[in-house]
Amino acid sequence: TCALPISAGAVGRTGTAAARALNTFVRELVCATANPGKVAEIASMLPDGWTLSPRPAEVGDIVEDAGTLVGNARLKATAIRDATGRAAVADDTGLEVVALGGGPGVDTSSFAGAGCTDADNRAKMLEVLRGVNDRRARFVTVVLVAWADGTETIVEGVCNGRIAESERGERGFGFDPLFVPNDGDGRTFAEMNVGEKNQLSHRGRAFRALA
Repeated sequence: TCALPISAGAVGRTGTAAARALNTFVRELVCATANPGKVAEIASMLPDGWTLSPRPAEVGDIVEDAGTLVGNARLKATAIRDATGRAAVADDTGLEVVALGGGPGVDTSSFAGAGCTDADNRAKMLEVLRGVNDRRARFVTVVLVAWADGTETIVEGVCNGRIAESERGERGFGFDPLFVPNDGDGRTFAEMNVGEKNQLSHRGRAFRALA
């Protein structure tokens, strides 16, 4: 459940320049999101000494149609890198539910259909799992840094848990009110404060793996 490189191939694409950058002075990243709240959340997860800037206002939304978490993260990070000439970071997350054959996965944000809300997605999840005893699930986050020299670094964070029988908690977003991490105390992510969630979450584990 700890953060780790996705595969030997992914590690191979990192390249020597990016590897040096990770361990020396190149620790300034541009975030693929323009949402100030998410930028602040991601910045709080980065290792000490790293700085993060929001996506420039002139860069529009990026279509995420690669079909994989790695592919979507790459689309976002390279678009920002190419637009700014600076190292850029992007992440993509999927919820994998055992009873749904690993779905919704890369389609997590649109689980209930195009244009759906987080509430719509949670309502559909509760409906499709109604009466299902096996509620095991895991969140997977892929973080990709596209370095200015054309190389990239990819890390992954995983959090195993289960889908609750009803929504609990007011914090967070997405499926947080339904996801109970195995490493926690029985609360959903939405019942935890930011610090508690970041210590256990897939996204926190992935971003800390950049150290």
